[in-house]
Amino acid sequence: MAREYAQSRLDQPRGRRQVSLKPSFDPDAFGRVSESIARFFGTARYLVIQSMVVVVWILLNIMVVTKTIRWDPYPFILLNLAFSTQAAYAAPLILLAQNRQAERDKVQVAEDRAREELSIATMEYITREIASLRMAVGEVATRDYVRGEMQALLKELDERDRGLTDE
Repeated sequence: MAREYAQSRLDQPRGRRQVSLKPSFDPDAFGRVSESIARFFGTARYLVIQSMVVVVWILLNIMVVTKTIRWDPYPFILLNLAFSTQAAYAAPLILLAQNRQAERDKVQVAEDRAREELSIATMEYITREIASLRMAVGEVATRDYVRGEMQALLKELDERDRGLTDE
């Protein structure tokens, strides 16, 4: 993993600066540049440009008209060297971009896992709440039940009234 570079703090005075002959660079900026280069290598635009350069290179080196300015005759050794050099730089840049993407993917997976755990806990809580509400509603008298009980009481009272008036 890339080394963390200390950021200078504005709320503290600068300490003694040590002079170093080692070149310093921001690894994050270098990584961003390598990712943009790797993205460009994977485009159709790059393939078209590279193919056009190769065709022009070969045509200029085999045409009879340009016989006096041939800089890379038939086996095209200089073109081969250019491709080898490009591949030598492209491969590590692509690997660096892939490593950075893998690190971002790890962070994303961890965030997704935490979000999923929170969602599961929330669903379990809501499920328990709904179950407790159902149990509470089961114990509460409903409107139809109360109406039925009142009608039964009225019927019973009517029967008593008839019984009292018949006697």
